[in-house]
Amino acid sequence: MIYCGIDWAEKTHDVALVDDTGRLVAKRHITDDATGYQLLLELLAEYGDSEENPIPVAIETSRGLLVAVLRTGKRKVYAINPMAAARYRDRHSVSRKKSDPGDALVLANILRTDMHAHRPLPNDSDLGRAIAILARAQQDSLWNRQQLANQLRSLLREYYPAVLDAVATWANGLCRPEVRALLKAAPTHTQAARLTRTQLQAALKRAGRKRGIEAEADRLRDIFRARCAHQPPLVEDALGKQMLALLTQLEAACTAADQLAEAVEEVFPQHPDAEILLSFPGLGIQLAARILAEIGDDRARFADARSLKAYAGASPVTRASGKKSSITRRWVKNDRLNHAGYLWAFSALRHSPGAGAHYRRRREVGDWHAAAQRNLFNRMIGQLYHCLQHGKLFDENTAFPSELAAAA
Repeated sequence: MIYCGIDWAEKTHDVALVDDTGRLVAKRHITDDATGYQLLLELLAEYGDSEENPIPVAIETSRGLLVAVLRTGKRKVYAINPMAAARYRDRHSVSRKKSDPGDALVLANILRTDMHAHRPLPNDSDLGRAIAILARAQQDSLWNRQQLANQLRSLLREYYPAVLDAVATWANGLCRPEVRALLKAAPTHTQAARLTRTQLQAALKRAGRKRGIEAEADRLRDIFRARCAHQPPLVEDALGKQMLALLTQLEAACTAADQLAEAVEEVFPQHPDAEILLSFPGLGIQLAARILAEIGDDRARFADARSLKAYAGASPVTRASGKKSSITRRWVKNDRLNHAGYLWAFSALRHSPGAGAHYRRRREVGDWHAAAQRNLFNRMIGQLYHCLQHGKLFDENTAFPSELAAAA
């Protein structure tokens, strides 16, 4: 049997092929373009790669055009963690030497000796992979939007705290279009104090507000004209210009987040697993799409529910050595799935009587809030695994029979 290892880079890649004895049978340096990909496929075919007997490939990434080309047909591609590959490198040499062809050889030998200890990339459908791209991008855009909002809040506290008081009761705070309209109309406190009731109403209407415009304009006018401390005029004007530059970035981030959310809402319902995911309490389209993006739709990806729970970081991990033993939360996990699970469990508390009773029972036995919520996520993601494997919708009485009886 032949094993392939590829050390990838931005412009070129090194390829190494080894046999069952570990002997290097071929090596090649290819470019990152269509010509290089064709040379790679021809090299694999020369050494027996076919539809019936594909050559497994090890590489240190799971995305990109090179990986897409390698995943054609039934070929298995193994994404090896670079830290694991570095430990394997020390098995072959103690001089700590390193080269790109040598790393390709190490990756090929990883498959030769320990292929059973590594997982190939899941065989997800094209629709599932498209949803994963959109859901992750939407999640990234939300994180970016919140980061910019925090920067804007910190800047406004330095010279314009009145606007923070004005929007303190509004949901989403500085990310609302009304706030952006007000900041554009009056980038400094001095300018805000000069705004008339008509100008404030016009700014709220431009932002799309439909109700309570007159009362809200009066409230804002009273806050902006209240007595407060000011920066020197020149300093205040400079801070106002800095704020407008940051506001432009925040507005672009808000637009991107909204557009990606619309794209997810359009694509996700087309997936066959969407109905099962949406049947679970606490899961809407956006959150369900994030979970599907991380677990995929390949039913053979996880051997059992325990594997999925460990992957999500929901189940605890035991560390034992000698007389010492401890059970702690998992630190090595899929962070995106773990974050989505935290939101899922938090939302399920209000939408599922059984989930709420389970959470309260965990608190009564001594769990902190985060531990009880993580325990609830551990249980619900196990239920999700069962429903996806058997094609069943969520049933409250089956999921939480004892909790429902105790609540009654």
